[in-house]
Amino acid sequence: MSMPDSPSHRAVVSDGPVQSPHPLFRLTLPALVVLFVIPALHLLTPADSAWHLSDFFLTLTGKILCYAVVAVAMDLIWGFGGILSLGHGLFFALGGYSFGMYLMRQIGRDGSYHAELPDFMVFLDWKELPWFWQGSDHFLWAVLMAILVPAVVATVFGFFAFRSRIRGVYFSIITQALVYASMLLFFRNETGFGGNNGFTDFKRVLGYSITSPATRSVLFILSGLLLIGALYLAFWLTRSRFGRVLAAVRDAESRVMFIGYRPQDYKLTAWVISAALCGLAGALYVPQVGIINPGEMSPANSIEIAIWVAVGGRGTLLGPVLGAFLVNLGKTYFTSHFPEYWLFILGALFVAVTLYLPEGLMGLPARLRALRGLPA
Repeated sequence: MSMPDSPSHRAVVSDGPVQSPHPLFRLTLPALVVLFVIPALHLLTPADSAWHLSDFFLTLTGKILCYAVVAVAMDLIWGFGGILSLGHGLFFALGGYSFGMYLMRQIGRDGSYHAELPDFMVFLDWKELPWFWQGSDHFLWAVLMAILVPAVVATVFGFFAFRSRIRGVYFSIITQALVYASMLLFFRNETGFGGNNGFTDFKRVLGYSITSPATRSVLFILSGLLLIGALYLAFWLTRSRFGRVLAAVRDAESRVMFIGYRPQDYKLTAWVISAALCGLAGALYVPQVGIINPGEMSPANSIEIAIWVAVGGRGTLLGPVLGAFLVNLGKTYFTSHFPEYWLFILGALFVAVTLYLPEGLMGLPARLRALRGLPA
């Protein structure tokens, strides 16, 4: 089977040795150092020190680390599998809701550590805990559900979608319809997920105050470690035989099928792994931002995920991380200073990258070398 010989894909499909270490390996140690230095500066320096990092900085960076995990998960299926999802915000939100259920059970009533019913159910005069809330007061169960619930939803949806050979823009539209329908469902009070307000006012996690600097620092570190783990997992998958077949499915699905492979199995596996990573990211995101509501399932949020990957450079692993940081830092600035212009800026950024930088920011050095007539 012939494969594209572009630089961005050669390393994925080649069986030969890699000539130079992947940037992921060179950046891991510096990333780990930064990951522990930031909480240290937050915890150990006085608030009036120039070296002190505020709660806002720690929370914002931790939140973007979770977004970066989602971007890596999207890159796994879009950059290497050719599957553009416009509904990945659903898996992120499902992971957040799964862990949010645990956090809600820890709020308690009348100063108690544990209450049978979350406070919003008491307000709505519910008499008993719904069956799907059983076990939600256990930390490990909540973590397991944050992985399994998105994975199961992805498995059911992906099985029928890939079996029916739905691809391209039709698949993207169906994923957006799925996330929109889920958002409308979670908005309803009778579903048992807090309705329009969702879950908020969290107090404790594993008995520790969720707002304490030490807890926030631990959540920050865990978010960074999850991102590094997601990058290594994606690197291993894409460099394995599975990854080479997945890339072949992206480039020539019919030919892969004709030589005896089942493309739907490879696409479904990558799809489910991607959903599980999003669920874990959502589970770490919720205690850091202090809220989860149906707005996280907004179709616009899922489109933003695709923009992160496109801006950074799909099929590069590190590019989506860069895109997630740059776009979300820009969003934080513009929504604070020029909120009415942010959506226009985001749309213009996406159009500009699509037209003038299709390989994303990671492809910018090669494009500059080409413009100067230098070898790639």
